[in-house]
Amino acid sequence: MNVQSRRMLFWGSLVAIVVLGLIVAFFPRASIVDLVTIDHGELVITVNDEGETRVHDVYVLSAPVAGHMRRIELHAGDPVVALETVVAEIQPIDPAFLDPRTEAQARADVRAAESAKALAEAEVEQARAELEFAEREHARANALIEDGTISQRELDAAERNSRTRTAALATSIAALDVRNYELERARAALVSPTQTVASNQDCDCISIRSPVTGQVLRIQQQSEAVVAAGAPLIEIGDPRDLEIVVDLLSADAVKVEPGQRVIIERWGGDAPLAGRVRLVEPFGFTKISALGIEEQRVNVVIDLTSDEHEWQRLAHGYQVDVGIVLSETDDTLVLPLLALFRVGPDWSVFVESNGRAELRKVEIGRRNSLDAEVLGGLEAGERVVLHPSDRVRAGVRITERG
Repeated sequence: MNVQSRRMLFWGSLVAIVVLGLIVAFFPRASIVDLVTIDHGELVITVNDEGETRVHDVYVLSAPVAGHMRRIELHAGDPVVALETVVAEIQPIDPAFLDPRTEAQARADVRAAESAKALAEAEVEQARAELEFAEREHARANALIEDGTISQRELDAAERNSRTRTAALATSIAALDVRNYELERARAALVSPTQTVASNQDCDCISIRSPVTGQVLRIQQQSEAVVAAGAPLIEIGDPRDLEIVVDLLSADAVKVEPGQRVIIERWGGDAPLAGRVRLVEPFGFTKISALGIEEQRVNVVIDLTSDEHEWQRLAHGYQVDVGIVLSETDDTLVLPLLALFRVGPDWSVFVESNGRAELRKVEIGRRNSLDAEVLGGLEAGERVVLHPSDRVRAGVRITERG
């Protein structure tokens, strides 16, 4: 090979290397993307919001009269027994002296109450006599029905009459009790300050007892003090009778129905709790959001359906996250929302096809915060690009992120 040939070979090789380098430098590189394979799976559509636990029936015990309340010795969390545990004691304020006109009116009230009591006693006797007669008629009808002397209808009428008279007697006795209490109240109006007990140790204090068996939830007035009539003193409830209330936007509340399943999360435990919608309150209210926007809200009440031992650490006023299940399917084609984007009015995705991105329109149905139901445009097993960047276009080579 002569010198000229070697030069041509050298410069030819150099030109080839430069051209190859330019081709490699300017050849479009494959975009690195995240791919996911779509498949059939579960799709749960929920309405989510923050809720608060509360005891179903909270009893706020108030001072029945104005007076001097002794210190409450109970504390929050202490157990109480219905009609046994004394939660507070109040020494009533000494009554004021009555002027002649008020005293005359009080004595007239006593006489009226005595007359009403006498009338109620007479009504009780009348009801008792009618009941005895009805029972005899019923017994007589039972004997006659065996002989076929009377019809079954007449026996039923006798039995109904006996039951009616029994109820009438109970009503009369209750009315008599009411008249007795009214008489006591009328006589109490005549009590003068000279009749009250001066010593606090021997005073006839009013004892306030717990109406239910449960726990003390909160004490609003624990120290000894003079309280007005109706002043709230203590709150009592049964912590085992727990429910959840969540205030939903009215647009979401119209989708909720009693009986729907509820998923309760972020309550402090490791596993979600189960619940069920019991009530969607029939009225809404205005609430100011954190952004200062007026919103119409509706309270939705939820019952806990998980075993009590799973949520026994929950108590009144705890915050939880609530997801009310509007619909759920076990076998539907599911697509992550991160793969969706708009092209005009249509939803679209990039599908991986032979190493390149293929733009494809899709039709979606129901969706939640993570996934959407695919109604058309995709098939199970195809791979789509998650959160495509502006470098991903139709026909561009793509490779999965390693």
